[in-house]
Amino acid sequence: MPARGQKRGVRTTAVHGGEVPDPNTGASAPDITMSSTFVQDEPTGFSFASAGDEPQFIYTRWGNPTVQMLEQKLAALEGGEACAAFASGMAATSGLLLSELTAGDHLVISEVNYPGTAELARSTLPGLGIEVTPVNTAEPERVRDAMRPTTRLVWVETPANPVLRLTDISAVADIAHEAGAALAVDSTFATPIATRPLELGADFVVHSLTKYIGGHGDAIGGAVIGSAGAIASLTGNALVHHGGILSPFNAWLIARGAATLPLRMAAHEAAAKEVATFLEAHPRVLRTLYPGLASHPQHDLARRQMDNFSGMISFRVAGGAEAARELVGKLRLIHHAVSLGHHRSLIYWIDTEELAAETYRLQGEALARFRDEAGEGVLRLSVGLEDAADICPDLDQAL
Repeated sequence: MPARGQKRGVRTTAVHGGEVPDPNTGASAPDITMSSTFVQDEPTGFSFASAGDEPQFIYTRWGNPTVQMLEQKLAALEGGEACAAFASGMAATSGLLLSELTAGDHLVISEVNYPGTAELARSTLPGLGIEVTPVNTAEPERVRDAMRPTTRLVWVETPANPVLRLTDISAVADIAHEAGAALAVDSTFATPIATRPLELGADFVVHSLTKYIGGHGDAIGGAVIGSAGAIASLTGNALVHHGGILSPFNAWLIARGAATLPLRMAAHEAAAKEVATFLEAHPRVLRTLYPGLASHPQHDLARRQMDNFSGMISFRVAGGAEAARELVGKLRLIHHAVSLGHHRSLIYWIDTEELAAETYRLQGEALARFRDEAGEGVLRLSVGLEDAADICPDLDQAL
């Protein structure tokens, strides 16, 4: 055990965070508690509101030992006080947004980010009386210009899906807090191995656990990490009342994946650097976007803010959509499939016009900026744990 006050290393935290040997059996690995209900020694309240600050296990929607173990591990990895785990990344996102914002509130959000989040912000929240302003959060002054007296939350995603645009978390945190708003950061692409937003001033960190933290493409989940008080409020509202709870079995699978996260992220980054360098030099590739490349327009920020450049690459090919369709049909090793952060490499074509019109609803300067980055569309490549010496030839023969 570390001395009192001594911080454990990230690899030690990934393995041991939230876990203790079973006091009854001595089992080293955590158990899966699938029970939906728990026997009580005496009468207790029938409402979560009466459960107290540290409620015992009563009903799995209120709390579960296996899910709690994962929550403690994630909080430790992010350097947060507490965590709430959800059934999916979108459950975590909607839970946080719908808990923090009410009618009359104002949200400032990245103009490009994960489509599910973007569509929720543009289609659902305004119908609830919540005003939404999408901005280019890569330029902090645009965030400052968008702030209003009613702004309650700023939402950024860094790196942003799918064009890997970065946001200076410290700068935007200062702007949000000066205006009395909170900052939430979707850090799914980065993971706590690359970036720990709470250390940079963010109030909430959001993850799709389905991606890098789970890491194996076999369990869907999401999480929000923050202060103990904020997460307690989120649990009582978004989990207990909205009901988007994480299955204990999925929590166990994701925790098992999280134990190797530092090692996997090192391997993802090492392979992605080689693949990105290969793609940037390929004659049929028009542009390669990867924070670890010196050619990335925000490479200096990536070096300051990221301890690991992750395994996500987006690239444009000559010939646009038709060439992309031909490419994915020729791949032998890389799977053409949605999602990312898994142990196997995944690639997916993302059409610019569809995303800009239907999801982001970009116009004017914002549309021109996105087209400059994405062209007709990008191939989003999640570099897996295969050898780069095998990934590059597969791409080469398909290109």
